[in-house]
Amino acid sequence: MGISSSLNAGVQGLAVNATRLATISDNIANAGTIGYKRAETDFSSMVLSESPSRYTAGGVRAVARRDVSANGLLLATNNATDIALDGRGFLPVLKTADPAAGVGAGNFRISTTGSFRPDAAGYLRNSTGDYLLGWSLNPDGTFPASPARDSVSGLEAVRISGREFTVEPTTRIDVAANVPADATEAGGTGDPYEVPVTYIDNLGAQETLTLRMTPQVPATGRSNTWTVDVVDGASGTPTTVASYEVEFDTSQANGGSILNVTTLSGGAYDPATGVAQIAVAGGTIDLDIGTPGSGVGLTQFAGPFAPVSVTGNGAAAGSLSGVEIGEDGVVMALFDNGARQPLYRVPVVDVPNPDGLRAVSGQGFEITGASGGFYLWDAGTGPVGTTVGFALEQSTTDIAEELTHLIETQRAYSSNAKIIQTVDEMLQETTNLKR
Repeated sequence: MGISSSLNAGVQGLAVNATRLATISDNIANAGTIGYKRAETDFSSMVLSESPSRYTAGGVRAVARRDVSANGLLLATNNATDIALDGRGFLPVLKTADPAAGVGAGNFRISTTGSFRPDAAGYLRNSTGDYLLGWSLNPDGTFPASPARDSVSGLEAVRISGREFTVEPTTRIDVAANVPADATEAGGTGDPYEVPVTYIDNLGAQETLTLRMTPQVPATGRSNTWTVDVVDGASGTPTTVASYEVEFDTSQANGGSILNVTTLSGGAYDPATGVAQIAVAGGTIDLDIGTPGSGVGLTQFAGPFAPVSVTGNGAAAGSLSGVEIGEDGVVMALFDNGARQPLYRVPVVDVPNPDGLRAVSGQGFEITGASGGFYLWDAGTGPVGTTVGFALEQSTTDIAEELTHLIETQRAYSSNAKIIQTVDEMLQETTNLKR
């Protein structure tokens, strides 16, 4: 009977608008929740039968879904490990009470943003307790092994503790100095000139490397040749670790620059790079004295002995002062000696259909058959965006839009209630026919 189907359609109208009201309520309540993806209710009509002479109201059905693919605006913060994504993708997180137990399919989830801070054990966790996941890196920023991209194998909870101190030993020293040309003339004293260089050994101690440059004085004329001894004082007793014979050019085109370097002992000199590898007590150091004909590094001109510049890398022992994340997803430890050490690379998770993900509490999502399998990209590569530190993604809720939908829903609910009231009055009139 058509009047009964009208009643049923009105009841369904009340139900679907109640569902829409629930999603609007959720959206408004989470307008200030970081990473929240607004929910939507889609209506679809039901057609039972339709003919020119008889029509039965089928009613309406509601399907609630979440617009996961929409991106909220980024909000700047003052916490370096507040992380958002500028573009497509998700951050991998771990939902478990024991991060040391490893990452399994049952406790793996993803999130678009998170305010991560270290807990008592040094693990980075967001406000809902999830652990940030990443691949552990070697000290030079490379992977210890090729990571799996389509599984959670190799991912581990990002942990900062245990990295409180670091040392950057010296691996390179660049020397630029001028030696007097007249020191190699016949009758010269042959007194050496010394350039002390401070370097950092593997334990963070400061040691001294001395370049002792002694002119070779001929019986007649000028040799333009010097013996350069490299003396390491790390053992307490100065020890010559390398020795070179350096001849300087006297031509009009390249006068004063290095002409030729002969290795007498120690690491061989490379004329292509101007570098000699020096083995000291703390390891190997690349000593750059300049390439032949360049006029850079060691020079011989008329004038006084002048160490122009002596620079080397390395840093003494330093303590952890902070952590930050770069656009490439690398979690970097910062130390008060100026050293920066990469710890982990946080991948960006991508799925074929983000709207097919299952939403869970805490602005997290789980992989489903509808979303498709995931792939782990390096941030800023492929289709995914970059990671942004000092930032959080805001809710995708638009309050003005939700209030507009609220008014529409209220009117629709009232209209469906009016249908039920009208059907009730019509049924009452039918009942009165018998009286």
